[in-house]
Amino acid sequence: MTEKVQKIYEKLKEEYPDVRCELNYETPLQLLVATVLSAQTTDRQVNRVTETFFKDCPDLDHLLQLSQEEIETYIRSLGFYHMKSRNLYMLFRELADRFGGEVPSTMEELTSLPGVGRKTANVVLSNAFGVPAIAVDTHVFRVSNRIGLAHAKNVEETEKQLQQALDPSIWSLMHHLLIFHGRRCCSARNPQCERCVIAAECEQRERETDEKTD
Repeated sequence: MTEKVQKIYEKLKEEYPDVRCELNYETPLQLLVATVLSAQTTDRQVNRVTETFFKDCPDLDHLLQLSQEEIETYIRSLGFYHMKSRNLYMLFRELADRFGGEVPSTMEELTSLPGVGRKTANVVLSNAFGVPAIAVDTHVFRVSNRIGLAHAKNVEETEKQLQQALDPSIWSLMHHLLIFHGRRCCSARNPQCERCVIAAECEQRERETDEKTD
């Protein structure tokens, strides 16, 4: 890693010592379900839903007994609940039929499941199986491109550039650090640059400063 990237990593790690996945789960299956539900929805909203959902249906055997309509009753307060309930209904059956009831642990297998894209697969690989991975959500995309860890126009290219910029040993942790920073400081609107611990390393901040002095 470059000296600048190392500084960003160290400063964020010091700023957020309690960094972690903010979705509540106890098993790889619960993490997979929660991550599918988290699309276009906050982790806090998902946790409110899964508190009851996972209590009533803690494992695949229980989840397989639900109809799509019954899944909807649990997740109705979330965005895109109809599509998510359909995906989960099919996902549970594919886990049982194709994977012996176990959550697979490879990118190829995970992304073959309904409703599971690279971001969801990376979250599961990283948090459930300890596989180095960088899940690029809206926060990771925004922050990494603002500060200059990536210079990309889409999440796929951002993921590739982050993998090149960062040591694999910190991929998973850096993913969480960028999310925490995006939620707590580097927001989409009105980022709090005046209290940002990595403002000195931020490319966008540098550009804006240069424009003011021109």
